[in-house]
Amino acid sequence: MDDHHAYRHFMGKSEFEKSINSLLGLIEGVTIDSKINHDEIDFLETWLNDHRINASRHPFNELLPVVELAISDGILTKEERDDITWLCNRLTSSDYFNIATADMQKLHAIMAGIGADGEVNVEELEGLFSWLQEHEHLKTCWPYDEVESLILGVLADKKIDPIEHKLLMNFFGEFVSVLDNKTIVSPVILEGSNVFGLCSVCPDITFADAVFCFTGSSYKYTRNQFEELIEKYGGKISKGITRKVNYLVVGADGNPCWAYACYGRKVEKAAELRRQGHSIVIVHENDFHDAVMDQ
Repeated sequence: MDDHHAYRHFMGKSEFEKSINSLLGLIEGVTIDSKINHDEIDFLETWLNDHRINASRHPFNELLPVVELAISDGILTKEERDDITWLCNRLTSSDYFNIATADMQKLHAIMAGIGADGEVNVEELEGLFSWLQEHEHLKTCWPYDEVESLILGVLADKKIDPIEHKLLMNFFGEFVSVLDNKTIVSPVILEGSNVFGLCSVCPDITFADAVFCFTGSSYKYTRNQFEELIEKYGGKISKGITRKVNYLVVGADGNPCWAYACYGRKVEKAAELRRQGHSIVIVHENDFHDAVMDQ
């Protein structure tokens, strides 16, 4: 029993919320004067070390990498602080505990099962739609609305044409990789009554005088290297999402919180600006690399 005590210490809802509140308090305390020193970074390192035993267990596997990355350079920027605070608030919300950790995981697994054989048929979609109707408490929690909209659109004529089948497989295929402990890197989002890819398809990327922001983790560049490339080709860097940002580049290693926190704070904000009519382009990292090669 003692072997499991360290794990159980943080895994209950109240214990987890206490851990998160401790982290939020530390961040608020060390940045309250708008400055942060090495001793204060060490306090955050202590929090990390106290929780590393659960690093591979959900939800700490979502939170710890974000904190580690933020303080790895000995600096905690406002954007990094906002990212951590945003994720902490998501992970301690009632939606997370009452929905994401149970029924949303089931929904992900159902979609993975449907897409596992490379085929999607009408009967599978009808069965999934029935499941959705029985779990309407998941509405507004990604990807419930997207799945429901997609199914309703496809089943309108009770047939799945080749284009619709490709769209369905692209969608469900993402959840097969989730079961392999990989991150969703090409999720779709709902805009109006239609489902669209989160990242633009084959975007035309212009560097000169354009403003770029980056989120997630890159498999190829460090954040500094990414910024140096942008500036080399005449672009500008923004640490956060504003109406002046032209491109948000999403790292191909993904953001580990996407499956539960709607892709991450920056992507969520960019998607909202896009729905408001602003011309921000959300770019997958692979397309960014292609654009760099063309320079």
